[in-house]
Amino acid sequence: MSKIVILGAGIAGHTAAGHLRRKLGKEHEVLVVSPNRNYQWVPSNIWVGIGKMKAEDVIFPLEPLYKRKGIGYKQAKVLSFHPEGNASKSKPFVKVEYVFGEKKGTQEIVDYDYLINATGPKLAFDLTEGLLPGTNKLYSVCTYDHATHASDALHELISQIKKSNKKVKILIGTGHAKATCQGAAFEYILNVEKELQKHKVRDKAEVIWISNEYELGDFGMDGMLLDYGGINMRSKDLVEMVFEDRGIKWILGAAVTKVEDGIVYYENLDGEFKTETFDFGMLIPAFSGHGFNAFDKKDEDITDKLFKGFMIVDADYTPRPYEEWTVQDWPETYQNPSYKNIFAPGIAFAPPHSISKPRKSKNGTAIFPAPPRTGMPSGITAKLVADNIIDSIQSGTESLHHKGSMGNMGAACIASAGFGMTQGSGVSITTYPIVPDYVKYPNTGGRDLKKTFGDIGLAGHWVKLSLHYAFIWKAKMRPFWWLIPE
Repeated sequence: MSKIVILGAGIAGHTAAGHLRRKLGKEHEVLVVSPNRNYQWVPSNIWVGIGKMKAEDVIFPLEPLYKRKGIGYKQAKVLSFHPEGNASKSKPFVKVEYVFGEKKGTQEIVDYDYLINATGPKLAFDLTEGLLPGTNKLYSVCTYDHATHASDALHELISQIKKSNKKVKILIGTGHAKATCQGAAFEYILNVEKELQKHKVRDKAEVIWISNEYELGDFGMDGMLLDYGGINMRSKDLVEMVFEDRGIKWILGAAVTKVEDGIVYYENLDGEFKTETFDFGMLIPAFSGHGFNAFDKKDEDITDKLFKGFMIVDADYTPRPYEEWTVQDWPETYQNPSYKNIFAPGIAFAPPHSISKPRKSKNGTAIFPAPPRTGMPSGITAKLVADNIIDSIQSGTESLHHKGSMGNMGAACIASAGFGMTQGSGVSITTYPIVPDYVKYPNTGGRDLKKTFGDIGLAGHWVKLSLHYAFIWKAKMRPFWWLIPE
């Protein structure tokens, strides 16, 4: 019998748990450890953030589902990793602490045969002074709870505009020099702008995009050349067209350093220190590792064998100039090289390098997006990790047959640009590969134009809405859920 422990119940952890339980016999144990009691379909938090969906539309409780499916569950947080066991316990384990219920505060040892670290990122609001959601007129859509509060604040502001006829300023984008997830902020600013139109107050609001990107449409992937209606177009030009059409202004190459009540302080690539005022803001924080520690069987610190901020996997982390990195440096199995029974799919793995070109301000401040690993890549990498563990258990020997590098993996992203059955819209972008391969596709910016394309329109909204219901069905593990691709 094998015991597989999964840390985290987001897209990666939940996906891995579902596939493991479906394909392994009941003699094998699948256990999920997560501090969260609910699963949340994060991509739809955008719609919660404008009041078009409620929190209950994007979440459901984990424990009843896991109980029905025969998946173990502990509502606890990880404290430390012990991949060799210790003097009193020979089997590898993690130390956890319960965060809810009668056992709250109680620590426990959880041993394993295979460990999947799917803890994702820490939302590092603390890395930018004053960025905490709900303070300084700032909000977030990173969680369903944050998004609910953002919607309340947005509609309160709209109500004030209607009553007083005053003009306001709305600021949306990234809140740290190396933040990622520009796509979520891009989607939110389009939905907020549409909401202002709906309430007939758009002329009373200045809407501004602020980002650490060097160019619009970078999205942490160094931008892309794509096919748009049969012509070649850069993502920069596509996003610029979208913003100009909606009257959205932009500030680029901005490292937000501090936020006070309605004032954001930032440094730009020219080395200038500037401010921008606002009445409502939503800035994506930096993502960081959780700061876990690891110990060997003698209880000596071996954190550097497992973590480099995020977890170390089968990537090539050898330091070298940006121009010398290749797609072959990216991981394929998400296996830790020191401990072969530990894996880290999704956002939990440490990327070997930036995808966007690193840039510094004239003052030496690094200002560029970190690599995105959310959504589709999280599901794909979680499934391949689960399949490799399943094959290894069933064959009795290590199997790493299933592989998937972000250098040969595509991603489809549909950014909602307004909600409505007839008035909704979506900006659809499909990219292949995620990490550009300049050797294979030297003349098209490192990407295959047959698989890299963009579109704008109502069809995108319908697809986005359909995917919401499809992936909620999949996450609830309803009949034939596994037929829905990651």
